[in-house]
Amino acid sequence: MIIFGTRGYLYQLAVLTLVCGWCGNPAAHTLRKRVTKFTLFFVPLFPFSTKFATQCTFCGGEQQIPKEQAEQLLAQHAASQNGNPFGQAQAQAQPGYAPGGQGQNPYQR
Repeated sequence: MIIFGTRGYLYQLAVLTLVCGWCGNPAAHTLRKRVTKFTLFFVPLFPFSTKFATQCTFCGGEQQIPKEQAEQLLAQHAASQNGNPFGQAQAQAQPGYAPGGQGQNPYQR
């Protein structure tokens, strides 16, 4: 007797701020990757389906997107994380900000 089937895996790639296509609100959206793998004796062997989607955290609406658009959104998210999207002047104006990170945080011992 051979036992085979499928199993789905859900990966959260990023959290982005987008305008929702369902409710029209600018809200956080999770970028998700859903991979379905073929299993043999409960061991996942190879993926045979990969889908990307964004889900609004405000209304819960989910929209499937093509792989190219998901890669583009992920690249934009990575670029905004590497650089400072708010500018250097605003970052220094925040309380507890220390350019060198040396002893300016009152909650850290």
